This record gives sequence, structure tokens and C-alpha cells, in this order.
Amino acid sequence: MGIHIFSDEYFMKEALKEAQIAFEKDEVPVGAIIVFNDRIIARAHNLTETLNDVTAHAEMQAFTSATNTLGGKYLDQCTLYVTLEPCYMCAGASLWAQISQIKYGASDPKRGFTTIKQPLLHPKTKVSSGILEAECSNLLSLFFQKKR
Repeated sequence: MGIHIFSDEYFMKEALKEAQIAFEKDEVPVGAIIVFNDRIIARAHNLTETLNDVTAHAEMQAFTSATNTLGGKYLDQCTLYVTLEPCYMCAGASLWAQISQIKYGASDPKRGFTTIKQPLLHPKTKVSSGILEAECSNLLSLFFQKKR
């Protein structure tokens, strides 16, 4: 293990920048980045409205970008930072990608992967939550208040 230059909060702030871009596009404001060796190799945000595609979640966009950058389908040495707890679909995709770590901000008590009793992640994936939780939650709350 090398010396880590950047903190989880630093990387979550980068994911929050992506969530802000989604917010400005009238997308559900979720942002994701993927880090390999302390370097951001993918940045993404929700594009479900823009692409008219229910699978265009921030995590899915980030997985595709990261695998293109690395030139392979496995992300077993990468960390996903995402502003909202991944849904079942994204958790399943992270299993197939063999992502090393998932670190998320806000919990999703309705659709988050932790609501499922069966394990959805790769057995070696480590999970951390609550990173900049208030900031991540606030942007989502603001978005849905605007919609009402």
C-alpha cells in the first residue's frame, strides 16, 4: 500500500461536483468517480433523462468510462466514490466489475443495495458510507423539493 495523498472527503467532493452537473441538467443529482492509484480515472453523473435510459446511473457511466480507461473489464484495484448509496442494479454491476471498494455519501433507505438481505457485492469489496453525507443528502433534497 502506497501513501495516500488524497482523503475520502477530497474524492467525495469530486463526486459532488458531478452531482451538481446532474442537478443543473435536471437529472437526479448523483455523481460518481472511480479512483485507481490515487488518480481519478472516471467521472460521471446520472444521465437517465438525457439519454432516455433507465440504466444510465452515475455508477454505470463511471464503470464504462473506467474500464475504457484501463482497457479491461475488471476494476478490482479501484474505488468507486458515489454521492448516493448504489441501487441493486449498480451493486450488481459492481460485483461483475469486481470493484475493490465502494464509498458513498447518503444512504438510500428505499432503493439502496443494503436493503437487500442477500449479498449483492463481490465478496472482496469493502464498503464505507456516510462520507460528506449531509452535503450529498442536501443536494438530493433540494432537487426533489424543486420537483414538487
